Amino acid sequence: MDFRRVKEYFSWLYYQYQIISCCAVLEPWERSMFNTILLTIFAMVVYTAYVFIPIHIRLAWEFFSKICGYHSTISN
Repeated sequence: MDFRRVKEYFSWLYYQYQIISCCAVLEPWERSMFNTILLTIFAMVVYTAYVFIPIHIRLAWEFFSKICGYHSTISN
């Protein structure tokens, strides 16, 4: 793909984001506050998923391996 088409695609995605979230009708300072809050919430969700999901998967694996009788040779 050439650079111009990629740039147009991202500008189209950003336009769609503005239309869906009604950012197009906000003033510039309101839009920046909205985007900052949204980005902060998204970053917290990604960080929480990165930190806690592996722990829960490991605990679920240990739980179900004890139920099924599978004993891992890997020590903690």
